[in-house]
Amino acid sequence: MLTPQAGIFALGTSSHAYLEFDLLDPKHITAFASAISNIHEPRTTTGGVNFVIGFRPELWRNLVPHDAPSDITGFNQPIQGIENFTMPATQRDALIWLSGSAYDVIFDMARCVVQDLNGLASLGEETSSWPYRHDRDLTGFIDGSENPTLLDAPADVLLPEGVPGAAGSVLLLQKWKHNTPAWEATPVHQQELIMGRTKPDSIELENKPEDSHVARTDQDKFGNIFRRNMPYGTVDNHGTVFVGFSSDQKRLSKMLDSMAGLVNGTRDALTRYTQPLTGSYYFVPSVESLLRLR
Repeated sequence: MLTPQAGIFALGTSSHAYLEFDLLDPKHITAFASAISNIHEPRTTTGGVNFVIGFRPELWRNLVPHDAPSDITGFNQPIQGIENFTMPATQRDALIWLSGSAYDVIFDMARCVVQDLNGLASLGEETSSWPYRHDRDLTGFIDGSENPTLLDAPADVLLPEGVPGAAGSVLLLQKWKHNTPAWEATPVHQQELIMGRTKPDSIELENKPEDSHVARTDQDKFGNIFRRNMPYGTVDNHGTVFVGFSSDQKRLSKMLDSMAGLVNGTRDALTRYTQPLTGSYYFVPSVESLLRLR
């Protein structure tokens, strides 16, 4: 039985770094993959680091065709929604997501990762994140209310045994910038209609608007997605890192189409207060698949 990367399910971590890399020379793809697969956590009992390592789907398929799902692709084209709303495509070649209990350990480990890939890849995007009020995002609402439990999540997240890429997962990574002044100027009752949930306790509204965030991302329609979202940024430039895992990329892509108004002509009201800055898909292979690259 194959082993999924443990970092997918490592809830409760308080410091995060998302490092997205671009391969410098396609001729060195094997050395690049080998260097990534050789990265390991620091040998300490006081501040461990969890890893999630993902590859551009096309790059992974080039590396190991027999171990790659045939129907997943990178975020290679922007999503052009209604009302001139666009989700940009900023696909990179690899992601290394570090998470742990203290940022000093994450910081040192991230520097080591960049050094290990020096000469093979450039750091295309770097984002650090941290929890806000335990389980809320920077809108003040609880995030991930519809997440499957840790017992149920593997069935939704991991490709099943017996198929190419077994115990792997598809990861959607996006960075959304918040227009906080506009959001905070909106009365709480209106915020709740935009979200489709109550703000204090995240109870879903019975008569939520069709353009509410809950309605546009309804997992009963699109299938379960395991979200590991986190806040990022500075006082005057901040938002949400969307981290969504699924065994089926169609769940993720249909959700984005729905938010952009491409499913029924109704755009997600929350996108009027948040702006997507990045968008990438990564295939997160099993531990055994990574070890074979060394």
